[in-house]
Amino acid sequence: MSLLEVKNLNVFYGDVQVIWDASFHVEEGEIISMIGANGAGKSTMLKTISGIMEAASGEIIFDGEPIQELPPEKVVDKGVIQVPEGRKLFPLMTIKENLEMGAYNARGTENYAQNLELVHQLLPRLKEREQQQAITLSGGEQQMVAVGRGIMASPKLLMLDEPSLGLAPVLIQEIFETIKKIADQGMTVLLVEQDVQNSLGMSDRGYVMEHGRMIMEGKADELLNNPQIREAYLGI
Repeated sequence: MSLLEVKNLNVFYGDVQVIWDASFHVEEGEIISMIGANGAGKSTMLKTISGIMEAASGEIIFDGEPIQELPPEKVVDKGVIQVPEGRKLFPLMTIKENLEMGAYNARGTENYAQNLELVHQLLPRLKEREQQQAITLSGGEQQMVAVGRGIMASPKLLMLDEPSLGLAPVLIQEIFETIKKIADQGMTVLLVEQDVQNSLGMSDRGYVMEHGRMIMEGKADELLNNPQIREAYLGI
């Protein structure tokens, strides 16, 4: 049984359909990349899994239970945690306070100490600067706080929406290295990214979205070597 299984999902913004009959699955312990151009429907997919958007039809099965009709807070309680695009930190709160906001749910509260230790192990800079306000941090540092906040919620599935967006190349590499370290801890990761080379380079499998439809899937290395992918997304 897959940890996450999405079946024949259809989603609308008002009268406009943005996801068309999409299906995919994530196995426990995998890193899965969902790639595609801007506007392909990737972020909408994550928001629908998280309960932020409502599916018109289809199923979302997580850990053997349907979650497509649950409100976002109940989805979080199940262990599905999304790190949103744009980080969405509390700018006037400190790093420590932002991390604490990730642990408000029952799973996060119960495992607070060990999760905080893991965050500090993976992201030692956050420990060093824990009293610094989020607004004073660089974009890369803010992204690290957002990832750390996600870990504080004790995810069974950590969903990352464009974590490298707007970052300098050296920071992009650091973000992907951190995601790999998170996965090495046994956490399951669903990664939405436009950086195809880096995201597929660290993933087990991948899915390609185009105009709201899943058009291709496969092992990550196979997708990276696919001529269609190389031309469309890598400019090769």
